[in-house]
Amino acid sequence: MKKIGVAGVAHIHTPNFATRMKARPGVEVVAVWDPDPARAEKYAKEFGCRTVSNVEALWQEAGAEALVVCSETNRHREIVPAAAAAGMALFVEKPLGFSAADALEMAAAIEKAGVVFQTGYFMRGAPVHRALKRMVDDGVFGTITRVRHVNCHCGSLGGWFDTDFRWMADPAVAGCGAFGDLGTHSLDILMWLFGKPESVTADISVVTGRYGAMCDETGTGLLKFPGGAVGTLCGGWVDVMNPVTCEVSGIEGFAYIRNGELFVKSERLNSDGNTPWSDLPEELPHAFELFLDALEGRNVPLVSASEAAARNVVMEALYRAARTHSWVAL
Repeated sequence: MKKIGVAGVAHIHTPNFATRMKARPGVEVVAVWDPDPARAEKYAKEFGCRTVSNVEALWQEAGAEALVVCSETNRHREIVPAAAAAGMALFVEKPLGFSAADALEMAAAIEKAGVVFQTGYFMRGAPVHRALKRMVDDGVFGTITRVRHVNCHCGSLGGWFDTDFRWMADPAVAGCGAFGDLGTHSLDILMWLFGKPESVTADISVVTGRYGAMCDETGTGLLKFPGGAVGTLCGGWVDVMNPVTCEVSGIEGFAYIRNGELFVKSERLNSDGNTPWSDLPEELPHAFELFLDALEGRNVPLVSASEAAARNVVMEALYRAARTHSWVAL
């Protein structure tokens, strides 16, 4: 039985993770900590476990072997290094750090401790993204000139962050607004496919003002990758639809994902782009399930702490570029 402590229950994904842990054989949540006693008690009742008054008590008193960190982002720095030093396996909701400096510091602490780490970049497991990565790695598109990934929903329009999750629309606590919240998933896919960009710029803005003048609600970034490809990254909370999530264009092929289906035009694959690509790998379990698999000793693909920190670095550069109306070198 793997003993898990929950360090913070503020994140919008906490209910989903709670459901997964309760349904998972071999997992026991031993204690919950949150700075809000009422929130902690709510989830402790759900798990049938105790609450503790501080993070260290999760392992010092409750005996946790692993932590699920779903606290506000600005609390990660006080939780993660101490937990890593104590030997805790860690699932930390994205982004890893409130800032790039925080993320790099935490990644160093995690890697020094040598503990299992995972974060919430679940899009890598989708069959369409896995197939696309295989095609990029195999050179199916020839020289790639442009790429685009979009991750948007209607969170601002629907008031998703009006009550329980209001902190996620407060950059002073979350470290970002909509562009950073959703755009980081697209950024992860682009960096997974093409590596770290050489320079970036962005336009990030408030649209409805529902969450105040400081909380951005949409943004578009440009990223110049080694080899010449230019990427477009879009993230926001003011889209009523998001049917097209990705495009890859090269001089020998083109691919796009629409409504979860992959279309490919390439002579190398004898495909004309008119019908969905059917040779897809299997879907991987959700990123959180992969973390639980890793706790059981299974060899599964995880997002490394250094990868998570690198996304923080690039996202911070995108926000800086938007503020200064300039390109930022990385």
